[in-house]
Amino acid sequence: MDLKKQLFEYFSEYLTERRKELFQKVIQYRTKHLTVVLEDIYQPHNASAVLRSCDLTGVQDVHIIENKNSYEINPDVAMGSFKWLTLHKYNEKEHNTLDAFQALRNQGYKIVATTPHKNDFTPEELPLDQKTALVFGTELTGLSETAIENADQYLRIPMYGFTESYNISVSAAITLYTLTQRLHRSEIPWHLTDEEKTEILLEWSRRTIKKSDILEKEFLKRMKL
Repeated sequence: MDLKKQLFEYFSEYLTERRKELFQKVIQYRTKHLTVVLEDIYQPHNASAVLRSCDLTGVQDVHIIENKNSYEINPDVAMGSFKWLTLHKYNEKEHNTLDAFQALRNQGYKIVATTPHKNDFTPEELPLDQKTALVFGTELTGLSETAIENADQYLRIPMYGFTESYNISVSAAITLYTLTQRLHRSEIPWHLTDEEKTEILLEWSRRTIKKSDILEKEFLKRMKL
């Protein structure tokens, strides 16, 4: 048996039956087919609300680009959702957008910028046959020119009022709900692999069990014997 799977089974002894059942229920709807990319989001309220939407729609990975702004989470808004997500940060350079895009393309993602564009799609129309990274920009200025110019496709949410745009957290919620519902009704293989499920379940267990680091060291030591 794979070592990670063995470790998760070991951790399971320290989880309540209710927690184990919840883990198994939630993991069935988790996906990496869609991922969210946040470029320079600086308002903790909106940043945290996006994480909450990702968790509730089953999007596991969130990629955070920090160019001018550091990404801060408001725990009251996030409601603990960040504990259940996998966050990837890009902040080693002054400008990190292209590095993030390249890393995602290396994983098979197409880059979709959420901004009005002459060749854009709505959430109901966006092709989902390929793994898709949805890029959201700052509250005031939207995505950078670099992000827009280097995207593969564009997405907009139709609007019929006087206000210029939806709040970013609302945009993310509408988009993710629409796209994940489409995936659930499709024949697209959007589910996690067994290996991905094990890795995520293991990480959830680490974040749930008290002193899990000590338990893990004891387990690994025992496995070497």
